[in-house]
Amino acid sequence: MGIQKVINIDKDILGGQPVFTGTRVPVESLFDHLEAGVSLDDFLGDFPSVTKEQAVALLDLANKIITSKDIN
Repeated sequence: MGIQKVINIDKDILGGQPVFTGTRVPVESLFDHLEAGVSLDDFLGDFPSVTKEQAVALLDLANKIITSKDIN
């Protein structure tokens, strides 16, 4: 899934905070939930406008970024 289908940044939506595309749910909220021990399924229950595919794609993108050997 392309990043545009996962993350949207628009200054008119939550002041430009990255949100899941098609929602007003900040991507940061997924990481906050996971850090607090909330399961992915419970997160999706709390934010039904976010699809499981979007959440999994975001986690995959984050994983690729933090495990890349090309980050300067």
